[in-house]
Amino acid sequence: MLDPIIQFFQNIFSAIGRGIGYVIAWILFPFLSAGRWYASRGMIIKAVVGLIVVLLFIAYAHFIYQTQVWYGFNPDRVADYKLAARTLPAGAPLPGEDAAAPKKCQPSAIVEVTADLIDMEVNQNSWITQAPLYKMGLFGIDWDNTPWLDNKASFQRGVNQAVRRTTVELVDRLARVRGTSGINAKLQVARSATLYDETAWYFNFPFSIRDPASKQFNIAMNNLRDFNTELGNCQSIFDGRTDNLLQFMDNIANDLGNTSSILTQRSQNYNAGWFDTRADDRFWFTFGQIYGYYSILSAARADFAPVVKEKNLGALWQQMLDRLRASLKIQPVIISNGAEDGWIMPTHLATQGFYLLNARNTIVDIRDVLDR
Repeated sequence: MLDPIIQFFQNIFSAIGRGIGYVIAWILFPFLSAGRWYASRGMIIKAVVGLIVVLLFIAYAHFIYQTQVWYGFNPDRVADYKLAARTLPAGAPLPGEDAAAPKKCQPSAIVEVTADLIDMEVNQNSWITQAPLYKMGLFGIDWDNTPWLDNKASFQRGVNQAVRRTTVELVDRLARVRGTSGINAKLQVARSATLYDETAWYFNFPFSIRDPASKQFNIAMNNLRDFNTELGNCQSIFDGRTDNLLQFMDNIANDLGNTSSILTQRSQNYNAGWFDTRADDRFWFTFGQIYGYYSILSAARADFAPVVKEKNLGALWQQMLDRLRASLKIQPVIISNGAEDGWIMPTHLATQGFYLLNARNTIVDIRDVLDR
């Protein structure tokens, strides 16, 4: 009586086994064909092909190392700036004992942090998105469409999103008096450089030669630091008005709102759990964006200290930073985008979206207080 049932399951497992065999055969076919071709060649061709294979192996080993080792990553890196010890806002004259000495002003913490974020991305680490092997993908498949080797690239792009928004705000508002003074030349160069094509390398298709993204980002970093030096010498402007901070917070809230919508769309429409190959790049992009804004908003509190004090925003600002920092505690080894009511596979995107939305709501609250 049980024979038909047993036969049914035997047929299922047999079909699964054949399917797995076909997949393995399909994967191994080009390598086996190449091996047969190689074995039939002469010594000179074997030597040339062997050298190419060795070079490719070294290149891929280096590429994998670059994607898996993260330097400079520290969610609590803002503590190194000792922002609480700053007693004056950005651009304010510093008291000096010698009246004859050149006048000094308080540099901007926002500019300092933003420059250091760029340094972390392209100097302490390699900028992954521009790497030829990353652009080639896995047998032509974009690495973002696979579960492998794209986490660091997505994180870097998320940080860069926060950096880009900040440089735009510096040019348009924060380093100008009510938008009527001239644009600072160094900040203008920095803004253009951060908006450079993230994927650019030395050679691009169709064939052209141009600066790689990492070189342009270094130009942005150097110009940001030069601006801060000017500001420290009281030769530049940082306009720490309430309406500037309001607009800055408003644009950050909009930026995070857009990211929240992307997370929500992915979480609601795809429930493949550990097998959602796009969930990891969505997660790590958001993680990088939050990482960048956590540092930048910590710095903004110091640069706009009089406004924060005048509007009694200390507690609300700390709540915002605490919520951003809490979201950085979520660092799963494998990103899963399961159903929200699932009991096997977790839903990391929905969890991250919850923390992100909480932080964004606090930013909106701060913006509303500034608008009163």
